[in-house]
Amino acid sequence: MPEVRGSNSILWHIYFKLMSNLRLDILVVPTYTSTLLSIVDASTYPVAPPVVSPTIEITIPGFGKVVLPFHINSTNIFNSALLGLTCDDCNLVPLPDGVYHLRYSVAPAYENFVERSIMKIDQLQEKYDEAFMKLDMMECDLAIKKQQKVNLSSIDFMMQGAVSAANNCAIDQANKLYNQAKNMLNNFMTNGCQCSGNNYVTNFY
Repeated sequence: MPEVRGSNSILWHIYFKLMSNLRLDILVVPTYTSTLLSIVDASTYPVAPPVVSPTIEITIPGFGKVVLPFHINSTNIFNSALLGLTCDDCNLVPLPDGVYHLRYSVAPAYENFVERSIMKIDQLQEKYDEAFMKLDMMECDLAIKKQQKVNLSSIDFMMQGAVSAANNCAIDQANKLYNQAKNMLNNFMTNGCQCSGNNYVTNFY
């Protein structure tokens, strides 16, 4: 790197000192709907120079990557149209469940970036909520209803485990737990009150 002297040297020193205060971070917050993905900018920026080209790269399970502008110091909301899954004039559709890989960067992007992996479970959560609400309306005897509550608790535990695993980059474990929860929930919704206290899934593999 060529030596920089005089006023230019002072300017470069100020620039690098300011940029050393740059700390990029993003948070994914619940939207309680399967049609939205909400990403909050939790970064710390220098007062100057201005942030250049803030960009979010989102890898959508089953669809590949999209690269979009990112609004700093804001909550960024993405739907199926913004993510390129549907046209702008089409009705919004639920975003797929699964592991999303996120990469937020500012110029120069090869140096200033942060990456996250998250498990989106909103579609499964909506199905779980439906099953939970039906439980109180089931005309089951007390023993069966108690077992159904145990089953739902197990499903919820696996769903939250999938989220935690993805947050810690254990992607295979996250997918495994998600699929276990999905299979158990499908079994629960299919059998309903017909399960007995001894007739429930114990092998989730």
